[in-house]
Amino acid sequence: MKASVEQAVVERVEDGDKKEKKSRRRSNRRSKQNNSNSAACSSVNESQGEGGLSLAKKSPSTVKHLLSKLPGLSTHPSVEQESAKASHVLFNSMPPMHINDEADQEKVQGVAKFRSLASHTGGRTFSKSCPDPVACRGSSETSSSKDSCPYQTLSCDQSKYFPPHWSVEVVDEALEAYCKIDGVQTDILINGVAAQNRAVEGDIVAIKIDPLTFWTRMKGSFGSSNSSAVTEDGNVFQEINDISGDSCKSGQRLEIYSELDDTGNPIVPGNDHGDLTTSGNSGQSKSIGQESNHINGYHPSASYHLERGSTGWQNEPEDAIGKISLLISSHPSKRPTGRVVSIIERSSRRDTVVGFLSVKQWLNFKEGSGKNVKRNKNSSFFSEHEFIQLTPTDARFPKMMILAKDLPEGIRQRLKDFDTTLEMELVAARIEDWYEESPFPYAHVLHVFGRGGEMQPNIDAILFQNSINCSEFSPESISCLPCVPWNVPPLEFQHREDLRNKCIFTIDPSTATDLDDALSIEILSTGTYRVGVHVADVSYFVKPDTALDSEAQSRSTTVYMLQRKLSMLPPLLSENLGSLNPGVDRLAFSIFWNISSSGNVIDRWIGRTVICSCCKLSYEQAQDIIDGVLDLGTVNASENGFPELHGDFEWSDVITSIKNLNDISRILKENRLKDGGLVFQNSKILYSLDEDGIPYESMLCQRKDSNFLVEEFMLLANRTAAEVIARAFPNTALLRRHPDPNMRKLREFEAFCSKHGLALDTSSSGQFRKSLEQIRETLKDDSVLFDILISYATKPMQVATYFCTGDLENDEDDWGHYALALPLYTHFTSPLRRYPDIVVHRMLAAAIEAEEMYPKNSAWNQGDVVAGCFSGISFDNEATDSGEGREALSAAASKYGVPGRELLSDVAAYCNERKLASRHVNDAIDKLYMWVLLKKKQILKTEARVLGLGPRFMSLYIPTLAIERRIYYDEVEGLYVEWLENTSTLVLSLFAYRSSVRRGSLNKFRALEDAALIVSSYDQEADLGGSAVGAYNSDATEVKNLDISQLSSQSSEVDPMVFPMTVRLLSTIPVALHAVGGDVGPIDIGVRLYMSTYLR
Repeated sequence: MKASVEQAVVERVEDGDKKEKKSRRRSNRRSKQNNSNSAACSSVNESQGEGGLSLAKKSPSTVKHLLSKLPGLSTHPSVEQESAKASHVLFNSMPPMHINDEADQEKVQGVAKFRSLASHTGGRTFSKSCPDPVACRGSSETSSSKDSCPYQTLSCDQSKYFPPHWSVEVVDEALEAYCKIDGVQTDILINGVAAQNRAVEGDIVAIKIDPLTFWTRMKGSFGSSNSSAVTEDGNVFQEINDISGDSCKSGQRLEIYSELDDTGNPIVPGNDHGDLTTSGNSGQSKSIGQESNHINGYHPSASYHLERGSTGWQNEPEDAIGKISLLISSHPSKRPTGRVVSIIERSSRRDTVVGFLSVKQWLNFKEGSGKNVKRNKNSSFFSEHEFIQLTPTDARFPKMMILAKDLPEGIRQRLKDFDTTLEMELVAARIEDWYEESPFPYAHVLHVFGRGGEMQPNIDAILFQNSINCSEFSPESISCLPCVPWNVPPLEFQHREDLRNKCIFTIDPSTATDLDDALSIEILSTGTYRVGVHVADVSYFVKPDTALDSEAQSRSTTVYMLQRKLSMLPPLLSENLGSLNPGVDRLAFSIFWNISSSGNVIDRWIGRTVICSCCKLSYEQAQDIIDGVLDLGTVNASENGFPELHGDFEWSDVITSIKNLNDISRILKENRLKDGGLVFQNSKILYSLDEDGIPYESMLCQRKDSNFLVEEFMLLANRTAAEVIARAFPNTALLRRHPDPNMRKLREFEAFCSKHGLALDTSSSGQFRKSLEQIRETLKDDSVLFDILISYATKPMQVATYFCTGDLENDEDDWGHYALALPLYTHFTSPLRRYPDIVVHRMLAAAIEAEEMYPKNSAWNQGDVVAGCFSGISFDNEATDSGEGREALSAAASKYGVPGRELLSDVAAYCNERKLASRHVNDAIDKLYMWVLLKKKQILKTEARVLGLGPRFMSLYIPTLAIERRIYYDEVEGLYVEWLENTSTLVLSLFAYRSSVRRGSLNKFRALEDAALIVSSYDQEADLGGSAVGAYNSDATEVKNLDISQLSSQSSEVDPMVFPMTVRLLSTIPVALHAVGGDVGPIDIGVRLYMSTYLR
């Protein structure tokens, strides 16, 4: 009965959809004839995190949703009006097999999706969103013409572009109930600038969800990512890189878009019945109840009443979130839409805008104003109401107006001198305000970075955009550290285990100077292994509530940039006092496990220690030992370039330890994968820089056994620390969670694999991994396709985040880490570069001290020593639940500065934000280095695989650079496009003459050179000794080495295709890559077809 009722509702909605489509088609036919030419975009995804979209920071708190009964809102415009202005969503996930965009899809403005983030306005939590970064191809809603930006102040009687924002008081009055968000992962579409209502990327906003009849049809996902897309925090590969010490490292918040999870998936769901206004943070929501049959002045349609009243769902949920979940699941083809009604909290991104000033445009305006500004020395060059336009490099931000007279003095002087080179320079700006009467926000320029085509100005701009602290450490922070030379105080030996006689060593990147962790191993008489992980005891130096602690928390994480790093802690601490350098005594936090030959942990011990590392090994050196390059038979290790050995140890001790550790790590990894762990094998591109810091070559960093060796023991240490602090401080433990994948994107990936005959089981992380292993075997002869699949397998993964356990005290099932298949996980092993690790160290220290404070006559007492009731492998709730136990834990927590629940929630949220910012910096700089290499080469000819195909554009994966791009071929002069829907085949033909036969004026078409690099077949024949140029050989050798010099030679081996060109999905085609932008706009990597013809 229930199923039939739901089916009836769906049929009614679909009938309505058919009528809407007819109206839209009529509207689109009219608009097609009148629309101006739109500029093409070739970039698919410039992330961040994915597609240039911000990545979601999933918070443990709940999002607040509001069902509306607020007064004074205008009624919704008609469907025709809305569709004419609509911006359409391009998802960052697996591209569909076909891309059949209708004409109205060409106007991409922005999408508000909403993620979680805590707001502290009156204790409320609100959702964040951000604009869809997918570059638009033109829109009548936001003028792309340079002349569209006004240069005079708008008059006060000008009509308003936007409705006024609801006040915070009005929003607060509407809040009635909190609802928990559970499993609703569909994003909210905010259609166009008007609906975004002056919200910009990163703002915390309240949105009003449209009724079901206004929801749009769900479009397929058009993968849009670059290499950064697969290295987000939700990706277990990146998570493990963090664990193993960055083995490859060298020396809509409207997020309008919105807020995505770390694979580009929006977090906050939409609503259904009537209008729903949402403001919130992940985890919580508030609903505004409906009053009578009228919702904020909107009168529901007859079909709406049919859906709710006449038909009605059985067991309809009472809460707003339950209702939206039900409606979305009942209408999977519909996308919820909404509009911003209030900006709850303005994003800090408003203060870190980077862009280019339209200097030539403004100077032309000055010259054309009728005044001879050069000769008239007495008149002011800058009037009170003249503006100059700023175009942000981040496509998620709108163009902005700058009051000319408020520009910095240096810029004003250059404008007076008519210095047009200023237009090629990147500037820093902040948004001041955005009035209802203005189509553009008003901004203020802070300073100039330098030429947009140079390395250093771009690096400075990237750091500014992400609010990275580049300043020196304050004298107050430095004064918190002891003077050098420093030795371990004698008192510390009384409270710590002395491990200086043990063979302990570090394994890190060769250029690392901040050595966080060390390893040791010995074989016990019972035949079991005693493995030790020793982590720098940074919390000894960084005391709570000190200037050093405040600065470390503010920086939150170390940012690595090849030749430079921006440390979280002063170098005196991170590279000297706290670093586990060889040959010197250092304070550590150690964890020992007794591990059987089958990989089972039999017992463990945790405590503070004093260690002395005997040597510093690089990953390469450790790998040589594993591979047998250096073995017990080697006479002199120093001849092989190995480091100095300290203490009373021989190289045979180190070699034996490395091999034993490798054996145990293999068993631990095998057990972890059997338990459901998920592993994505991804490679990282590394760059070699010259003395000026300019990249001249690149290469793939392949992870080897030595990386996995360190990784497994760091995973075990982090897991152990999580278990201890979670049971000692169940409401105030700082853990790290990784939610289940985004189900919609996971289903899309399954559908893609199924269509190509590849079986995929995603019922659990373990089954997911096994399926990928089977697919790897199936595709052993097509490694490129498998790399593509791995790239897309990471996209459904959501972001891993820090959280306070008290925020999810009733939802312990949500504490787990999906990719690692662990119920509890945290970060403990990198306190020199991650602030959360310092917090965890304090919690561990408190738990250990509480054991000493626990009454000697308790059940845990064994003679004069109290067993590890809080830190040991055995655990009984009696200790933590008893009054004595809680009292001991409370006293120890106070001594070591363990933060309370509210403060810890703030720390977790801030650290999530800073970690994401650091990731964005790494991704942006990687892209910059690749751009510089391509700029030097000018054109790189290589192969690409076709991922998505349609009548307007194709999506490509370029294995040489591990990036995705699009090529738009519609509305190109001289190019005829034939799309064969039934066979999903594209045929591109070239006309002999440049004049186009397509309908419309010639200025509507782009130049052929924008879509294809075309060479003459006659020249090709001459180069090949007269042989004819045939069709492109798809079996040509793949370019795998990224050395730019080798790319130069291999580039000539890639043959062009000939017209007419026939392309199918997953075809291999030749393309030409080139650097875009720099002095003339944001940097990017462009792609064109590589073609040959006799007609030119």
